[in-house]
Amino acid sequence: MAKQTTISKEISIEGIGLHTGNKSIVNFKPAPNAGYGIKFIRTDFSEKPEIEALWSNAATGLAIRGSVIEKNGARVYTVEHIMSACFALSIDNLIIEINNNEPPILDGSAKIFTETLLKGGIKEFDVPKEYYVLKEPVHFESGKTKISAYPSDKLEVECTIGFDHPFLKFQQMSLKNLNEDFYLNNIAPARTFCFDYEIESLQKNGLALGGSMDNAIVVSLDGIHNKEPLRYKDEFVRHKILDLLGDIYLAGKPIKAKIVAEKPGHQNNISFVKEFLRKAIVEKDRTLDMDSSARSIESINTEKILSLEEVLNYIPHRYPFLMIDKVKINTADSTRAVGYKCVSGNENFFQGHFPEAPIMPGVLIVEAMAQTSCVMFLSRPEMKGCLAYFMSIDKTKFRRPVKPGDVLELRVEVVKDSGRRGKMKGEAYVDGKLTTEAEFMFIVVDKEKQVG
Repeated sequence: MAKQTTISKEISIEGIGLHTGNKSIVNFKPAPNAGYGIKFIRTDFSEKPEIEALWSNAATGLAIRGSVIEKNGARVYTVEHIMSACFALSIDNLIIEINNNEPPILDGSAKIFTETLLKGGIKEFDVPKEYYVLKEPVHFESGKTKISAYPSDKLEVECTIGFDHPFLKFQQMSLKNLNEDFYLNNIAPARTFCFDYEIESLQKNGLALGGSMDNAIVVSLDGIHNKEPLRYKDEFVRHKILDLLGDIYLAGKPIKAKIVAEKPGHQNNISFVKEFLRKAIVEKDRTLDMDSSARSIESINTEKILSLEEVLNYIPHRYPFLMIDKVKINTADSTRAVGYKCVSGNENFFQGHFPEAPIMPGVLIVEAMAQTSCVMFLSRPEMKGCLAYFMSIDKTKFRRPVKPGDVLELRVEVVKDSGRRGKMKGEAYVDGKLTTEAEFMFIVVDKEKQVG
């Protein structure tokens, strides 16, 4: 059973804030008990006000180039890098004393914060960790930003960014298993960035006053101004994921969900957290109560979320023709199911369909609906050792294109069930909008009696 944590001993760090340019010292201290949460304490105020690191304390009007929290007149800027490190290290409870209004930016990443907290050691409380989990998808959209969350038995993140800029047009990254080591080696070192033409405007608006090429990547029309090269070819999207994790942790608890973000930013990230919490429920960790196979399934009432590993036990499809990532079935209603497909920019079919304007082929969307149907039928005990085949496709309509970064929600239901023959209706949605619909006939056969 995963337990709530804090750090074992006090540890400090100091430096200059990115936006305010103010010097500050941050003292990380062990929390006194489980359920304490993460709190920033302004020690430069005589009353030493506490500001809980929660979305409800976020000053969203100030979250332009960093996340800001405030309470009773006390404010702390740019908390996302510390919060991201806490999220990745599974630190639930922490006292963060700061003697000014912004933590140091250090090298522009979360690497030093993460390493510092690790030096403080991780201490467990004898209390189960609590998670926010989902029963149904959540969608948020504002301007060019789209963020969705889907039920999952773990945290997964897919992020896509794009700019009208010759050097930084498009980057995408997908994380299937985010753990401490992966974060420390692949996400934490990614630095914040800005475009060179933004600097004057930012400083006129009281931002980036402590910024330099020692703590930020400055992007020009054909490269970067920094002497230090990029730490990763896709360092920009990695930093966006770093920020996103920090902002998400303002939920107040770790989450289990598949997060798909397109062009995220601090203000929209926090607004997404608010929408996420409208549908999320709190669940205590209970991994000791489940065997290894059950850990891949998150049961909520009669619903089961079948993980990718579980899906592979039921259908024969494999990369590059596996078109679903997970499937939600209902043990009380075996006539419906919902599949999920995260459409990555790395999909092989985008190489030829089409390189300059990539869209997912409609026939593969129909295939994804069919694979969802297969999982629904072949997960039934009486269908063990069987295969399912297309017999016909009818009433197919393609209403909207599906592009890289989209997440397909594949809703299928039985129209006619004659045992081993049947008819299905499928609908595919992106952000709640219908993209594709079709009806198809199928037949189920024993593996040793495959249709030739």
